Amino acid sequence: MKRKPHRLLLVSALLFAAVALTGCGIPQGDVDLNAPPGWWEAVIVYPVAKVLIFMHDVIEGAGIPYGYGWAIILLTLFLKIVTLPLTLKQLQSTKAMQALQPRMRELQEKYGKDRQKLAEEQTKLYREAKVNPLGGCLPLLVQLPILWGLYQALYVLANPSVGELQGAGFYWIGDLSFPDLTTGTGWIATSFTIRDWGMLFAYASLPIIMIVSQLVLQKMSQPAKAAQGGAKDPQSQMMNQMMFFMPIMFGYITLGLPSGLTLYWTVSNILGIVQQYFITGWGGLVDWIPALNRTATAAASSPVQAPPSPPPPSTADERVKPVIKRRRRRK
Repeated sequence: MKRKPHRLLLVSALLFAAVALTGCGIPQGDVDLNAPPGWWEAVIVYPVAKVLIFMHDVIEGAGIPYGYGWAIILLTLFLKIVTLPLTLKQLQSTKAMQALQPRMRELQEKYGKDRQKLAEEQTKLYREAKVNPLGGCLPLLVQLPILWGLYQALYVLANPSVGELQGAGFYWIGDLSFPDLTTGTGWIATSFTIRDWGMLFAYASLPIIMIVSQLVLQKMSQPAKAAQGGAKDPQSQMMNQMMFFMPIMFGYITLGLPSGLTLYWTVSNILGIVQQYFITGWGGLVDWIPALNRTATAAASSPVQAPPSPPPPSTADERVKPVIKRRRRRK
């Protein structure tokens, strides 16, 4: 019961990887944006493509270069805002699950040998705490269709019959439609063969940034080791392995996908890091960068100077003494 969310995440990631690498669902031949071949294209793919074209035209009309790159970034920001309620629900679920970890460890110690009883007690604990162990998976499951729809939309825009994305660059990236299905990851060997280091930097740097941002985001979503009490249970070990495996796997996949999709993925991670920080703080990232913990602690415990306390109220005798002294001087 306890491992199902993590298995679901892994299966979803592997499914997306398999479909992306095989190019399943990518339109072949000429494409007509006004004549979608199916309901998926009519509801998701072609509307996303048209939104990107509209954003590009507005941005380019305003005199801003790299229209498609900025259109992808704005679309990512819009999707983040739309899915913010789901993200908040995910973070609340994650926080609640982390708060239950001490009691979960107690149940493991008590019923560790009886798996059925352990599962029953865990389910009972979730029910009492009103926590859904699958709640943290919902935003990912929602984002995967969006990611797949954007993946197909970019290929539609790069289709020669549409000809929108071909040659559209973004700063150091020469073509947001590159690499494509025919190229795959073969461009890496080609760049080494012809010693085209500029090409290697242009199309490998963004996947590297994506991997780093994904690692940071996943580490922030975990509690710090100090909060976990230094526990090294099988679930924590599995989470740590997945935390390193999944970003690297996705990073390898993006080496063979259009750079526009990698740009979306990277910007989504960066926006997720900002959301995570303002809602739950640095989380487990302080295990890698202890200075973050010291900074947060110093900010939380910085002394606030209290206003000077007023002088104590004077008594009746103290008010009379100056009057007596003045009278004596007159005499």
